[in-house]
Amino acid sequence: MEPTKNKKDFHHLYKVKVKFNEVDMLQIVNNAVYLNYFEQAKIQYAIDSGFIPLENIFSPNNVYYMVRNEVNYLKVARFDDELNIYTRISYIKNSSFGFEHIVENSKTKAIIAEGAGVSVHVDPLTRKSTPLTDDFIQKVKMIEPSVKILRNK
Repeated sequence: MEPTKNKKDFHHLYKVKVKFNEVDMLQIVNNAVYLNYFEQAKIQYAIDSGFIPLENIFSPNNVYYMVRNEVNYLKVARFDDELNIYTRISYIKNSSFGFEHIVENSKTKAIIAEGAGVSVHVDPLTRKSTPLTDDFIQKVKMIEPSVKILRNK
């Protein structure tokens, strides 16, 4: 399977080194671990873009639920490999937005996996979806000038 995402479309990079506890009996990174890599990259993306400031990361105003995750496994990663996790927000709707990821072996530049997911902004009291703010959109646009805005008017 060939990569479907283009690395040049991604503006955020998060680096990880594969730890011993992340590999399975086949000596490759366990499939589920990629979701952890994506989560770490998303949190760093949110902090770096400013839509979740580090000092307010657990603020009740910053409640987002992951409602969808997907991973395409293209090659294997092994213990001690250094991986580049490229992350972007590709679209923004009324209360949800889509993340995309590319996992690259930093030494060989081989694309190991691709991923995508959907997050929903949630009201902290009702736990129901609530519209994303204009401030959120502006902060994302600073790092992702080509983000698709798909909001209903």
